Amino acid sequence: MDITQTFYNSLASQYDKLFLDWQGATHEQATILNRILIDSGYDKTAEILDCACGIGTQAIGLAALGYTVTASDISDRELAEATERAEKNGVRIRFEHADFCALSDTFAKQFDIIIAMDNALPHMLTSDALETAVRSIVGRIKPGGIFVASIRDYDSLLAEKPPYSPPYIYKTDKGQRVSFQTWVWKDDNYRLTQYIIEDEGTLQTSKFECEYRATRREELTKLLLSSGCSDVVWKFPEETEFYQPIVMARK
Repeated sequence: MDITQTFYNSLASQYDKLFLDWQGATHEQATILNRILIDSGYDKTAEILDCACGIGTQAIGLAALGYTVTASDISDRELAEATERAEKNGVRIRFEHADFCALSDTFAKQFDIIIAMDNALPHMLTSDALETAVRSIVGRIKPGGIFVASIRDYDSLLAEKPPYSPPYIYKTDKGQRVSFQTWVWKDDNYRLTQYIIEDEGTLQTSKFECEYRATRREELTKLLLSSGCSDVVWKFPEETEFYQPIVMARK
């Protein structure tokens, strides 16, 4: 099991604590994505694959809007969490264990839309690994279909290579919850430690470690174009209201 699987398996039961209101976030993010998909010419008949679904944040919201959604991830514990949350939300989603570097091993069919949100692609720690992932993903998109992904604004972050991310502080019924990350850089890669501190009567601290590679927009754009996409567009938070830059590529 690699560091990414270990990270998400460990974080699965607490992932929703990274949000003030995870349930509300599923609706908010689905609304943003739905607007993007409509602007791209799609309606609710489109078939979507969320190839890095985590606990289902985007997949569940989109399914609740009426899309046909398939969802996959490399973390079995996150898939279990996502399955339970889908049932609680009354939506039907096909969940599969799959590595987005080898989607054809799990999915014979192609999809109208594939999404990979929440900074999933930068788990690819080398340029070769990123290329493998992009080619795998584009290969499961129908001709004329689109890929939608969100990624941190590494073009800006690489200028300073900050040692931490600003904390999120959430007031709760019993006190407060604080989450933040520390980053230790080595060239374009960085070791991330995610802390979740719960101060709700008793103090509890959780810690999870992973590694990322800062992916520049130019690099990803070139890979998408060389892998079979004809058009690549970047949209930023001030336009989409999503918390990270979003890339859209049409095959």
